Amino acid sequence: MRTLCYTLVLISSTPLLGAGQAAPSAKPPVRTPVAVPAARPTAIIHTTAGDMRCQLFEKEAPIGVANFIGLSNGTKDWTNPVSHAKKHGVPLYDGTIFHRVIAQFMIQGGDPAGNGMGDPGYKFKNETSPGLTFDRPGRLAYANSGPDTNGSQFFITEDVAHSAHLTGGYTIFGQCDPAAVELVKKIARMATDGERPLRPIKITHIEIQRGAAAAKPAVPKPAAGAKATAAKKQAQPQH
Repeated sequence: MRTLCYTLVLISSTPLLGAGQAAPSAKPPVRTPVAVPAARPTAIIHTTAGDMRCQLFEKEAPIGVANFIGLSNGTKDWTNPVSHAKKHGVPLYDGTIFHRVIAQFMIQGGDPAGNGMGDPGYKFKNETSPGLTFDRPGRLAYANSGPDTNGSQFFITEDVAHSAHLTGGYTIFGQCDPAAVELVKKIARMATDGERPLRPIKITHIEIQRGAAAAKPAVPKPAAGAKATAAKKQAQPQH
């Protein structure tokens, strides 16, 4: 009898499902969001001859890219090499020219003095990455006068044959798209007095885009069997 009472008590204390009452559903699985890599910033170099789009290698050359962006939009201070005036909030590249051009090699610009001797009043170290070489046209890199003397001057290559030997000595911080390379070829073939164009192409402004606005440029394949000539090996982007 005592056993029967215990059984009745146990049954009465157990919750029962009423008519039409569903069993509690299991919790849905928690989905971990997948991290989407941030898009590389893109520089649109507006010139009097047209625009050039260049993807910037922020991960591989963080110092060089930060410097280029800061000088482009005026967030980095610099010193005018002619007047020696300190510049704050002034984009360095606006109004500068491509002062040095060599057909089949490269075009060089970014000098606030306009003669190939100017800089922003400071220098910074080289950044070289084993995965970045001058193995394709359209490489965007800093000109220098020796190791760790980067400033504001930059160059864009036209082909591989005459630029492959630069690998390891210059900071590559971007890749320009095929349309930009065609414009480089056009500028490099302008009439010159030596290596200086008689009517230099001017940079009106360099626009920096991020996120969805920064479209990824197509990367041209390196030229097959290209060989550097001795004459072009002697020409170095420098200031």
